[in-house]
Amino acid sequence: MLLDDWSLNVLKELFEAFGPAGFEREAAQKVKRYMEQYADEILTDKLGSVIFVKKGSSERPRVLLAGHIDEVGFVVSGIDDLGYVAFNPLGGWFDQVLLSQRVVIRTAKGDVYGVIAAKPPHLLTPEEAKKVVEKTSMFIDVGATSRKEAEEMGIRIGDPIVPYSPFMLIRNGKIATGKAFDDRVGAFIAMDVVRRLKTEKLEHPNTVYGAATVQEEVGLRGAGTVAHVVDPDVAIVLEVDIAGDVPGIKATEAPAKMGKGPSIVTYDASMIPNQPLKEFTIKVAEEAKIPYQLSQVARGGTDAGRIHISRAGCPSIVIGVPTRHIHTHVGMFCLEDLENAIKLVLEMVKRLDWKTVESFTAL
Repeated sequence: MLLDDWSLNVLKELFEAFGPAGFEREAAQKVKRYMEQYADEILTDKLGSVIFVKKGSSERPRVLLAGHIDEVGFVVSGIDDLGYVAFNPLGGWFDQVLLSQRVVIRTAKGDVYGVIAAKPPHLLTPEEAKKVVEKTSMFIDVGATSRKEAEEMGIRIGDPIVPYSPFMLIRNGKIATGKAFDDRVGAFIAMDVVRRLKTEKLEHPNTVYGAATVQEEVGLRGAGTVAHVVDPDVAIVLEVDIAGDVPGIKATEAPAKMGKGPSIVTYDASMIPNQPLKEFTIKVAEEAKIPYQLSQVARGGTDAGRIHISRAGCPSIVIGVPTRHIHTHVGMFCLEDLENAIKLVLEMVKRLDWKTVESFTAL
C-alpha cells in the first residue's frame, strides 16, 4: 500500500497549517473538510477537537483513534521600544534549537514573518559564549524599528506564533521533513483509516471514532473532552515516537529506529498500556506480517494519559511513528513507517469486536 495523491496532498496541507496549542482552528477546519466525504458523522467538542465517525456492523464497542493537531509554538508576550517581539513557549522547546529560525506571527491584520535572534556571538564574553542562550534572552526580529511600527503590522500581546517550515520529501520521496509532525502524523493515521474503511468497504464489528484532538502539548486537554464526548470502549492513540537512531542516543534511551516499522509503546510517563491490549496489538502485527518495534518513553506523555483514566477507565495503547528531531522547526520520518502504522491500525479495527474488547478488562 503506497500513499496515494490524496494522502500526500492532505499531509502537506495538514503539516503546513497554522495551529499551535490553543489556536488549532485552521488545522481543525482542514480535518473537517477532508473527512466530511468519508465519515458517517462529524462531531466536535467545545475546545475545538474534530471527531469523525465510521459506523460498522455494531454500535459498540466504540473504538477511539486519537491524534492531536496542535503543534508546539509560541505566543507574543510583549514588544520593546525598538520593535523586537518577546515571546513565551506553547509546549516544550529546547532553547538550543531556536536561534536563527524563521517564524510566522498570526495577527488580526494577517501573517507577519520574523526570525528568532539574540545578542550576536561577536559581542559575547568568553564565559557567555560557552553557555546556551536561554529563551528569555531571545527575541523575534520582524524588521521593525520601533514599537509603533511593530504594532502597525498588527502585532499585539497574545498573538500566536509557529515555525516557518514548508513540508518537503527527500531521499527520492521516502522521507518527510517539516513542522507539526508531532502530532499531525497521528491525526492523519486516524483520518486515513476512516477513509480506507469507507472507500475499500472494509467490514468492522464496531463503531470507529477518529479524533483530531487539541491542546495536547499544554496538558492533554482535548483528550479529556473527546473522551467525554465519545465514551470509548477501547482507545488507540496515534503519535510520533522518538527515533533513537541519532548520534548520542543510547538504544536503552530510545529503542525505536526510523524505517523499521511503527512502534508499540510499552510505557510512558503518563500511561502504562492495558496489557491484554498490548499483546493483542503485537499478535495482530505478527499475523498481518507488519514490521513493528517495542518502545518506551521515560519522559513525556500522550493523549492516552488522559483517555485511559476517563470515566471508569478505558483500555488504551499508543502506536507511534518513529520521528527524528521532534519539537524543533524540522522533523523527519519515513513514509513507509507511516504506511505500516495505517496497516496495523486497520487490521486491529477489523478484529475489535465486543468479545475481544471485553477480554481486555475481564478478570
